[in-house]
Amino acid sequence: MKILDRYIAKNFLIGYAIAFCVLIGLRIIIDLFDNLDDFTIHAELGALVVIKNMLIFYGLNSTLYFRDFAGMITVVAAAFSLGKMVRSNELTAVMASGVSLKRVIAPVVLLAILLTAIYVIDQECIIPPLSDKLVRKQEALPGEESYDVWFISDSHGSLILSRRFDVKTSTLHNPTILLRRETDKPGIWEVTGRISTEKAVYNPETGKCDLTNGWLTEKDPQKAIQPVASYTSDITPKDIPVRCKSEHKTLLSSRQLSSLAAQRIKIKDLAQLYSQKHFRITEPIINFVMLMISLPILVCRDPKSMKSAVMISFALTVTCYITNFICKLLATEAVFGSVMPQLWAWLPVFIFAPIAYVELDSMKT
Repeated sequence: MKILDRYIAKNFLIGYAIAFCVLIGLRIIIDLFDNLDDFTIHAELGALVVIKNMLIFYGLNSTLYFRDFAGMITVVAAAFSLGKMVRSNELTAVMASGVSLKRVIAPVVLLAILLTAIYVIDQECIIPPLSDKLVRKQEALPGEESYDVWFISDSHGSLILSRRFDVKTSTLHNPTILLRRETDKPGIWEVTGRISTEKAVYNPETGKCDLTNGWLTEKDPQKAIQPVASYTSDITPKDIPVRCKSEHKTLLSSRQLSSLAAQRIKIKDLAQLYSQKHFRITEPIINFVMLMISLPILVCRDPKSMKSAVMISFALTVTCYITNFICKLLATEAVFGSVMPQLWAWLPVFIFAPIAYVELDSMKT
């Protein structure tokens, strides 16, 4: 059986490599044609600089593309490897030797579990450290980006506002920091003061922002305006570009999501955090479930029915993707008067896991 396992595993890995290159490459080409003008804004710096910027941009964003297409890549690889065996009647010969079809797909299932682990590593360990680079726009050169900062909240509840943040110098220009405290009512905050300054430069040695001509104005009119030299916050220069983007929560690890959820923020943001936490658990499961739905269909013994089997498996995969996407949209919305991010995150699993079980149980061996 080791020879057969190695043969099936080899075919699957070859199919996986082909599907990975095709799907990721297609995603890159579509984005490149759509944003080519943005890359060539700095054409005066030379073709090498532009090409280098493209390679860095798409090299980093490939981690996101793999996260988005991981489930589809696995299904396409399974269709490629099993379809090759069906076309050459190898599957019939294997069954004639007394080997069950469930035993045939075992190497594919084991490899899919390993690849799902790689997906989790990509989401939890690779993407979060690169998050500040993944939010960079196509027209920006690496290290020279700037962002508008609009009311970013830190762990103290303070809101940070700045017209421009320079990544290269870690500088906030003309920032305003609104100091707040939580009232007796949960989720209700009261402004206690305001810090205005010309510049706020992050100091990595002290972990504070050094302020230039910083002044603290408190809410109490009887207290005079006081000079302030620094401000302590848990937000670092690496966090600011990520927090400036509305989709930043998808780039955070589960630990970072839990840390944000511990801060008492408004209900909609809290629902987004909880939905992201649960989708981190369910998405690897649903990717694996999609493969389990497709495999019993793909191991048909008649080469003539292989085309229809591939179409059916892809149709089920697309249906699963669409269902998962709709659940993500509804996870933060009030449905029947309540927000239920946990339910919407697990709903695709509840729908498609029984289908996968029925498919495997009814598999003709």
